[in-house]
Amino acid sequence: MRNMRKCYIRLSSLFLCAALLLTGCAAAEKKDEKNSIRIGVSLYRGDDTFINNIRGELEKCAKDYEQEMGVKVSMDIQDAKGSQNTQNNQVERFLSLGCDVLCINPVDRTAASVIIDKAMAAEIPVVFFNRQPVEEDMDRWDQLYYVEAAAKESAVLQGSIVVDRYRESPESLDQNGDGVVSYVLLEGESSHQDSLIRTEWSVQTLKDGGVPIEKITGGIANWERSQASALMEQWLEKYPGQIELIVCNNDDMALGAIDAMERAEISGISVVGIDGTTPGLEAVESGRLMGTVSCDKERYAGAIFHIAVSGALGREIPPEIELEEGKYYRCPQYIVIKNHQK
Repeated sequence: MRNMRKCYIRLSSLFLCAALLLTGCAAAEKKDEKNSIRIGVSLYRGDDTFINNIRGELEKCAKDYEQEMGVKVSMDIQDAKGSQNTQNNQVERFLSLGCDVLCINPVDRTAASVIIDKAMAAEIPVVFFNRQPVEEDMDRWDQLYYVEAAAKESAVLQGSIVVDRYRESPESLDQNGDGVVSYVLLEGESSHQDSLIRTEWSVQTLKDGGVPIEKITGGIANWERSQASALMEQWLEKYPGQIELIVCNNDDMALGAIDAMERAEISGISVVGIDGTTPGLEAVESGRLMGTVSCDKERYAGAIFHIAVSGALGREIPPEIELEEGKYYRCPQYIVIKNHQK
């Protein structure tokens, strides 16, 4: 628990500094000579709760920029509904409408080359986010960027929630007292790099932290609450009284698992998620979710927006937005447990 509190203090300081830096940067800029900016945004799926949170923050960024800089920002946000062909068509439309920059949440990270081809031909910068194109594609042009909350960091922090709880109160997790914490795992899409990394490192962190774990089963729920709920309902029937912990790659699946437990009138099983979505944070506060991992969504969306604006205006990206290899921005993350929401 002491380590967790140190993490809260350290990360809280980072967020405060970041907020001040970004605010100061916006205030210090001179009014842009260009009086309008057109941004095309394509989301892999608009009903994804985390992505919807980021969308809301992007829209706030655009409004704030308009008010502070006196520059009209037209943000055209489209939902690809899980179809790469639809997203490719949306990109073509953005370019035909004269968008100055593209912000793309790819449907298929391995198919980003089509989007990159179109953008390079039109000389329009692209800010990818949430789903990272393969390295070979990102290396094709110096006007390609990627914004994320690093999956390994998410997973390690998620695992540390369980490790700290076990060290503080082993019986709260090992409820049957057999010396082993029996868990199930709800995973995102099988092809999504974040799902693979979160799965690997959350479990590894439990092992490294000395939590005696045993996997009962796991399944792919594609980040979706309803799919996770259906899987959990099956597991509760198949493994009655055996499940003590549910590790979820995101908050929506964690909430789906909780839905299934509530329908079955089962309590006492600990659940952890990732993303810090608005419903996820509410579930933590109510005690239904043991904990989640969140990034500063204002900072996440702010990085996307300010990189996009810099690209649209042909300017250097503000130094406060620290890029790795000149193109990758990793948004810091923090743990949220009840009474410690930052």
